Amino acid sequence: MLFTNSIFFLLLVTTFLFYYLPYFKRFQIFILLISSLLFYSYENFWLLLLLLFSVSINSVCSFCVHKTSHKKTIAYTGVLVNLIILAFFKYSPLVSITFFDPKDPVSSFLINIPLPIGISFYTFEGISLLVDVYKNNSNENKIVNKYFPTHFRNSFLFIVFFPHLVAGPILKADSFFSQIEEKVLSKVDFNLVFRYLVVGYFLKMVIADNLKEFTFWIEYPYFQSQSSLILLTMLFGYSCQIFADFAGYSLIALGLAALFGYKLEKNFNFPYIASSFQDFWKRWHISLSSFLQKYLYVNLGGNRKGKFRTYLNLLLTMVIGGLWHGAAWSYAVWGGFHGILLVLERMLLITKFENIFYKISKLFFVFTCVTFGWLLFKLTNFNHAVLYLKNILSNYYLLLNWQIFINVLIYCFPIFLYHLIYLIKTYRNNTYQLIIKFEFAILGLMLFFLFTNSGLSGSFIYFQF
Repeated sequence: MLFTNSIFFLLLVTTFLFYYLPYFKRFQIFILLISSLLFYSYENFWLLLLLLFSVSINSVCSFCVHKTSHKKTIAYTGVLVNLIILAFFKYSPLVSITFFDPKDPVSSFLINIPLPIGISFYTFEGISLLVDVYKNNSNENKIVNKYFPTHFRNSFLFIVFFPHLVAGPILKADSFFSQIEEKVLSKVDFNLVFRYLVVGYFLKMVIADNLKEFTFWIEYPYFQSQSSLILLTMLFGYSCQIFADFAGYSLIALGLAALFGYKLEKNFNFPYIASSFQDFWKRWHISLSSFLQKYLYVNLGGNRKGKFRTYLNLLLTMVIGGLWHGAAWSYAVWGGFHGILLVLERMLLITKFENIFYKISKLFFVFTCVTFGWLLFKLTNFNHAVLYLKNILSNYYLLLNWQIFINVLIYCFPIFLYHLIYLIKTYRNNTYQLIIKFEFAILGLMLFFLFTNSGLSGSFIYFQF
């Protein structure tokens, strides 16, 4: 079910009404659970069985980690089961293509294994639950309730809570479980909810859904007929599209969670004004990058075992992070590309100058590198991505497609303006205070465009991951 579907709004309104009715207050968690299961099973009921299995495994294992003396064995087993589930459903087609003959019956079976929506997200949250319980071995553990039915219910909500279920943000158990309590309507910050939802839906429906109609031409073989300038324009347009799509989803998720009294961590912090690649990963998909740092990079040794190990750990973390995004080697190459950039950045130790032109050039350089990296997201066939780059160099003689050029610039403009306002807030606070006076006028304009200029509704890009 998409956040942009009319059926979702019906589910949302119904859930909200029952959730805050005085008579149903003691059933609030169960109301959220029922709505979340309806939300997830709308497209494919049978994939719900896998989600329920994942929830059960993680609930039982986390409870046993806290209550029994075999904590390490149970925790490791639970993490391994999560990884096996993820590997089987997500990477079986990649294994088949890489190691088996396409005509082989085994290959045919592996290729046709369905990819459950959100599996990358809810398996990582299961791992977070197990690791956080294991690391907090005190008797006053705030995650595990002493009664298993209550712990199962809370774990169930943690994993299936519908605002974050299929595309994040990836939650951490220690920050979510403490919020599970009876909610009161009077404590809902409706101004915050309104801002999150309006900006989120504007980014998704007005920017991303319109840009996809023009970045579609990045696909093979269509890009071969476009000029060099259009190929570059579409690539930067896709960079804005993927930000608008995913940041839009994350803001909608934050707004929906706040509507029911839960606070989720921000997933984006204006990533396209990053002054370094390390800074970019502190701003882009924050819940994933912090998860990889906490549960993978640190456990590999982090930066505690010398420079070579630090560089190797960075590279491995980014390659694994790349593969997390999809079952194609292009995602591993994309992760390796970012890993190499992070390693080179650490090795070179570039001197920080205060010159404004130097700062601007760094922002542009990081944004450009990140943008070219997104080509591996759009063209998962590595050969097609290489051919696209070759066409940028060779198609300079072709005529300019003005329709694509102008429309991509129009729909990219709000993204650049969005980041510019943040820079003004950072460096020119007086000017920002003047802008903020017109905040509700700007939100009203966004609402106007939502009703008059939304693109054709499409699935969120990160649903495939």
